[in-house]
Amino acid sequence: MSELRPSLMDYTQKELESFISPKFRAKQIYDWLYHNYSSTYEDMKNIPKAMKEELSQEYLVNPLSIKNKETSTDGTIKYLLELQDGKTMEAVWLKMKDEQHDASGNVCQEAKYTICVSTQVGCKVGCTFCLTAKGGFTRDLSAGEIVAQVVTLKKDNNHKRNRKINIVYMGMGEPLDNLTNLAKAIEIFKEDAGLCIGGKRQTVSTSGLSTKIDKLGEMDLGVHIAISLHAVDDALRSELIPMNKAHNIQSIMEAVKRFPIDTRKRVMFEYLVIKGKNDDIGSAKKLVKLLADIKAKVNLIYFNPYPGTPYDRPSRADMVSFQEYLVKHGLLCTIRDSKGIDISAACGQLKEKVEGEV
Repeated sequence: MSELRPSLMDYTQKELESFISPKFRAKQIYDWLYHNYSSTYEDMKNIPKAMKEELSQEYLVNPLSIKNKETSTDGTIKYLLELQDGKTMEAVWLKMKDEQHDASGNVCQEAKYTICVSTQVGCKVGCTFCLTAKGGFTRDLSAGEIVAQVVTLKKDNNHKRNRKINIVYMGMGEPLDNLTNLAKAIEIFKEDAGLCIGGKRQTVSTSGLSTKIDKLGEMDLGVHIAISLHAVDDALRSELIPMNKAHNIQSIMEAVKRFPIDTRKRVMFEYLVIKGKNDDIGSAKKLVKLLADIKAKVNLIYFNPYPGTPYDRPSRADMVSFQEYLVKHGLLCTIRDSKGIDISAACGQLKEKVEGEV
């Protein structure tokens, strides 16, 4: 296939102004993209026909489309999104808090949502517990393809532009393996004239590329960072995440200590709990010691089984015992209740189900 065409979502407003004249037209286009969620040039009613025709020769509006989606009883929606080259990746719409009403039945607090976005088609990291890894790595997503996931899901859920949304970069792919495009997407999301999603509402979840954690920190984008730790010793972590041999636990901890964070915030450590692997109190003790001098929060995650995996979901009792030990020894710790367990919710599941690629 010929080279992929860029989309209008690949650019900041200032960059659009560099090739769209007069400048106020770039602002109008930004409005159509991020305030009206336009997916075609035809939607842009106040843009001259000649300008739309000229732009359409070189730039797509939205570079992806919805190929499939599944909705869970808990409100989670898993999307399979198709790109212009026919490749697919996933994004997830997560309801974090229900809408709240006062005594009169009026809405006093809107429901809160998070969008889990992908940064690559496939992944290079090769985690043994992850279905995405079995499909291998295809390519990085462009900044516009990352941004378009949020626009597409907000539009599909009728989520108005002025409503707050959180973004977590923890879909398919390792975000820091696509650092340039990730950083560009973060900046586009932050644009006041666009979606206006500040750094504090964006979290980069990484499997632990320690050198690139430092590079992300040097960019000072104001985002949060979450570390997919999953093990407390290098032997087990190298089994689960082969990349650990190049970026071991000590190097990750040192990079985290250098990462600039809001002094009021904590570094999130994601800990995928797998039955018989890392769910024992001995592991909990090691985790307390490992995080002793880091302002940390631990998020315990149930392993979400899929056909063919050698790993099992831990018991609720073991999860609670693990959490209670951490809390008793001074670590802030939550258990993430599995969302979308009745649908293809784990990374790569919907892609595999629809396409049978792995």
